Amino acid sequence: MFSKIDKNAIRVDRHYRMRKNIVGTAERPRLNVYRSTTHIYAQVIDDTVGNTLVAASTLDADIKGKLEGKSKVEQAALVGELVGARAKAKGVTKVVFDRSGYLYTGRVAALADGARKAGLDF
Repeated sequence: MFSKIDKNAIRVDRHYRMRKNIVGTAERPRLNVYRSTTHIYAQVIDDTVGNTLVAASTLDADIKGKLEGKSKVEQAALVGELVGARAKAKGVTKVVFDRSGYLYTGRVAALADGARKAGLDF
């Protein structure tokens, strides 16, 4: 009998491996990404004190109307632009990108490109 591969467990292992080296500081906070099947979430986190500085997702009221009729990749790009604009408003220009063990393709890459487009540097 075959056992099904738990892809999320593999992702979590990859995430823990990466997080040993990725730390957000006050000068350069961490841009964290969480991707579910229907939505995508992004947070800018200062790990020294454990505070979330800004956050954005496809559930935000600010961009809810713009998302209708767009693909998930286009939605992720809009979320990236929103989190980048909010971070710039808080005075954050440089971040460390934490892809949370997800492969850097598709929605994760689109979110990163959107954040770069909004002026974040990583």
